[in-house]
Amino acid sequence: MYFAVIMAGGTGTRLWPLSRQDRPKQALNLIGKRSMLQHAIDRTMPVFGPDRIIVVTRSEHLEALQAQAPELPRENFIVEPEGRGTAPAIALAAIHLRTRDPDAIMAVLTADHYIADVARFQSALIAARAIAEDNRLVTMGIKPASASTGFGYIKQGKSLDEAHGFPVFCVDKFVEKPDLPSAITMKESGLYSWNSGMFFWRVDRILKEFERQMPVFFTQLKQVEMVLGAPDYEQKLGLIWPEVFKQTIDYGVMENAENVAVIPVDIGWVDVGNWSSLFGTLSRDENGNAAVGPHATIDTHNTLLFGEKRLIAAIGVKDLVVVDTADALLVCPLDREQEVRDMVKLLGETGLRAWL
Repeated sequence: MYFAVIMAGGTGTRLWPLSRQDRPKQALNLIGKRSMLQHAIDRTMPVFGPDRIIVVTRSEHLEALQAQAPELPRENFIVEPEGRGTAPAIALAAIHLRTRDPDAIMAVLTADHYIADVARFQSALIAARAIAEDNRLVTMGIKPASASTGFGYIKQGKSLDEAHGFPVFCVDKFVEKPDLPSAITMKESGLYSWNSGMFFWRVDRILKEFERQMPVFFTQLKQVEMVLGAPDYEQKLGLIWPEVFKQTIDYGVMENAENVAVIPVDIGWVDVGNWSSLFGTLSRDENGNAAVGPHATIDTHNTLLFGEKRLIAAIGVKDLVVVDTADALLVCPLDREQEVRDMVKLLGETGLRAWL
């Protein structure tokens, strides 16, 4: 069987003050009237159906996310006691799926992406599934829209056969977030894609890579797998999981994995990880402003206004992010919105944790 695993465990600190510890970004209506999780389910549902969509999240977010996705069976929510990075989260989902079907094939998707061309995305999933059936690890690369330094890159090697009209290449190498000159060179070469963090593979195949490349973690994972379905599963998981080393799937597995393929796609993909990226997905007025919630502007340009209830009035400003919630207000230049994470850290260190 084929399954879609939607990663929904992040807290979204760079989207503070809207995103909070008890209100993660995947539960927020950032784009339109549906939450990020609901958008992810909506575009995945036609390919997989509700019974084969799995959500991986943290225990403190479970109730909120289940309430947003009543169409999914309750057992399709896999809970981590705490976040340990994408590699352990994916592996946890993999052992759960192996108990359902030893021959399962899983897509790894996320709840914090915006995808404009949903139909092409769905076609790309079907193409990736076909390549994964051939025992390859498949990653979905994004055609670079700019020489971004904020993403990792994937260099394509020799061409493989097409799949459902999509070109497929062997992966030559993964490249960490580059400096600007390197990013420009890679974009102009036409040989690189952004690393989207979306994958497709056989469950048994990816677990063999975990065993080969992360043997200490794999031993811990086997201990968890032994108690799947047992009455003391949650207790045992709660004891083992905090001891698991934090690791990403890229560093832990993909960079040194064998038999990896990439499908470069152009699907209007945006990683909605900060206010700047969200700004890029919203419609603009004639002055380049984007607004959510009640607002009024005079001589205001290239500014994001995001409010929950109160009116935001802006006069004579430009290049700002303004986010107003019930108990906190953020104002910062657009070119410094990456420092929102630093603000969150500061609040935690200075006795202001109530606002986290």
